Amino acid sequence: MPHTRSAKKNLRKSEKRRALNRAALRDITLLVKNVRNAPEGSTEELQKQYNLAASKIDKAGAKRTMHANKASRLKSQLSKILNKKTAAK
Repeated sequence: MPHTRSAKKNLRKSEKRRALNRAALRDITLLVKNVRNAPEGSTEELQKQYNLAASKIDKAGAKRTMHANKASRLKSQLSKILNKKTAAK
C-alpha cells in the first residue's frame, strides 16, 4: 500500500488508466472477432466492421495501449481476411 499522498494519487490514476486500457482492448478483440466470423456474402457489412476495427486498432497503437507492431500486424491480418472473403464473391 502506498504511504504518501502522491503515491496514493498515482495508484488511483494507474487503476483508472488500467480500466480504460482493458476496456479498449476488450472492444478491439470483439471487433476482430466480428470481422473474422463474418459471413462471406455481406461485403458492405464486412467492410464497415473492418473499418471500425482498423480505426480502434490505430487509436490503441497511437495511444500505446497496444504495441504499435501488434496493431500493425493485427490490421494486416484483418485486411488479408477481408480480401479473401470479398474475393470469394
